[in-house]
This record gives sequence, structure tokens and C-alpha cells, in this order.
Amino acid sequence: MQSTITGQGYPSYGAKYSGANSLPTAGQARETVSLDFFGGYRLWRGAEFHVDLLTWQGYGLHGTLGIDDFTNGEAYKIGVRYPHTDIARFFIRQTIGFGGEKEAVPSDQLTLAGDQPVTRLTFTLGRYNSKDIFDNNAYANDPRTQFLNWALIANAAWDYPADALGYTTGISAELERPKWALRYGFFQLTKQQNGFTAEDQFLTWPGESSAGDDRFFHDWGMVAEGERRYSIGGHPGAVRPLAYLNQGEFGSYKAALSVPGADISKTFAHRHSYGFGLNAEQEITKNLGVFSRVGWNDGHNEAWMYTDTDHSASLGLSVKGDAWRRSGDTAGLATVMSGISKVNQQYLMAGGTGILDGDGTLNYGREFALETYYDHIFPQKIHVALDYQFVANPAFNRDRGPVSIFGTRIHWEY
Repeated sequence: MQSTITGQGYPSYGAKYSGANSLPTAGQARETVSLDFFGGYRLWRGAEFHVDLLTWQGYGLHGTLGIDDFTNGEAYKIGVRYPHTDIARFFIRQTIGFGGEKEAVPSDQLTLAGDQPVTRLTFTLGRYNSKDIFDNNAYANDPRTQFLNWALIANAAWDYPADALGYTTGISAELERPKWALRYGFFQLTKQQNGFTAEDQFLTWPGESSAGDDRFFHDWGMVAEGERRYSIGGHPGAVRPLAYLNQGEFGSYKAALSVPGADISKTFAHRHSYGFGLNAEQEITKNLGVFSRVGWNDGHNEAWMYTDTDHSASLGLSVKGDAWRRSGDTAGLATVMSGISKVNQQYLMAGGTGILDGDGTLNYGREFALETYYDHIFPQKIHVALDYQFVANPAFNRDRGPVSIFGTRIHWEY
């Protein structure tokens, strides 16, 4: 079980103009609340069943619009005034061991404790977050206890398969070896951009009447990832190259330039989008670690699920509180710079809108974000964090910002 409450706000800032998706200049404050009940059951040898009942409420700043490296990973793209509930995850995991040495696998919210062969093959089938399996990082992965910014907890250029809450149906396979791993996943895409999958009609309360998928083998997302683990002077590290391919009825930026009002919905056709990423982490000392992600996608078609970013690079560090006798505390500092393709720039300049951006026109500049946080742990596993983010050229627009965003977070888990 976990519960997380976030609050974010910013003072007024300057802009030469505003559009439908622009972050308001007058300043704003918003809050979010999430509550998860996790359950797991061992079915047979090597098999586990897991379920996650999620309740959420609240909004991101401006309804989660106006910044592409968005500032709150707990702010879902579908904000609600009153609590809504969703069966966010339900899946079966089957692990097949190949004998030999075993290692202890600790229990967590989505894993049952036990000994597993070091060399093993694991299949996961059902509804879950593709980030549960792919693009993980020890220092920047969980917005409930680490960084909040979307581009720091995931590769911003990976338009990863998900509904508006971050979950979808799929299957994945993981081959684990002592020093390396290979992973592959195949996932369903939503019928509508930033929409809900078909099962959300029944798994979300109140139900989502607009939820839907296209044919399973027609609209899909595939991802493959490798992992190489190593140690330098006794300090562990890892690198994870990633590649993805999405297929669906997507709009084209180039085609939209020939449509009145740059209405990209008039350009839907059967298309593919692809991209690559690299995720790295390295422990420097017992209490200090550094991390980085870089990502790129082809940038020809509209983004469908995550951000409008076409290329991104981040770099950061995480420091444990043991260094100042605050065991359990963590401080972090990171920066990220993101950009979009030339044709995406032309589309926004013509008045187009994306998942998160669209100011009516554009004076292009790469979006730059800096985040720092301090997370303090109290007894009973209660975390309280203070967070600050600075964003220049929000939504890739030099004519807007910069803006400073102040945040707080309370997290409890059992």
C-alpha cells in the first residue's frame, strides 16, 4: 500500500503571447493525490499474480499542459476533481530458472520475496506499466520518492505504450544473466491520442466511455532493451541501450502543414514511429551516484502517449543522507535539455498542438529544465520532500518564460 500527495505552484512570469496549451502566465497552484493497494499471490512454481488498485485525484499545472519536460510525475494526463479508481495493474509473471547459482529477490510492491536462479527467463502477461520492466534507473525512476520531472524519471523521447494513466495490456520477456540482461515487450496502443485502453471501460470507476483500442496486431508498440552490469573499484554501474517501434493511425507533422489550421487529425494514416535511447547509472561512493539518459526519435509523426519531445539528454546526481548522519534521506540535482525535429517546429509555428505543447506560434528554442529535491524520511516510512524546478523555453518557445516551480511531496508506504 502507498499514498502520495504532491503540491506544485509557480509565480507569474513573462510571455509575449499564449495559446490553448500554454502554461498560464498569472501563476497557479495545483495538487494531486494517489493511493494504491497492491496484492500478490503465488500461483504455482515460478508463477506470481499481481494486482494494483489505484485511486487518484487532482490536476497537474494547467491540466498537465504547457511544459514538455513536465514537472510532476504524479500528475496524470487525465485530472479529476473527485477521486476516481482504476485497476491499474493485473498480470501474471512466470519465471523459468536454468539451474545453478541462486540469488535472493526481495519483496516489493510488485514482487514476492524468494530465491531465484541467477540465470532465468521471465514472462509477464497482462496489464501493467511498460516502465515496470524497461528504462529503469536506480537514481531517477520513481516520482514518489525521487525526482518528479517526467524527463528525469523516463526517457522523454520514448513514446512508451500507455493509456492516460500510464498503463496498458502487453507481454514482455526478460532473460537475466549474472552480468547482463535482454528484454523485449509488445504492448497495445490506445485508439485515441492520450486516451484510455478498451479495458478502462470496465476497470475504471466512473467508467471511460471513450476508451478503446484498435486491432491488437494493427496498433502496437514494441520495445527492446539490453543491460550490461559492471563494477568499477567495487562501485556498481549499468548501461541500458533501448530501441522502440510504434505502429498505428498517427498524424503527420508534414501533412498537417497542408491542412487549414494545421489540423493534424485530418492526416491520420497507418504509420510507424521509432527511436533509440541510452540509460546509465554509476555509483561513485557509497553515498553518491550519478545517472544519465539520452534519447532520440524520428520526429516525423505526432507523439501519441508521453511527450512531444524528439530528442533529450539528462544528467544528474543523487546523494544519500548518511553523509550528514540522516540515514534514509536523499538529495538530488539534475538537468535535462530537450528538443523537437524541424518539421515539428514548423507544425507548432503554424498553430498546431501536441500532447503537451502548442502556443499558437513558435520561436523555437530547446527546453531546459533543472530540478533539485530533498527527501526526508520520518518514522513509520513517511517521506516528506521539498522540490524546486527551473524551466527555460517552456514548450520549446523562447518567447515564454523562464518559470520557477516550487513543490512539496508527502509519501507513505506499508
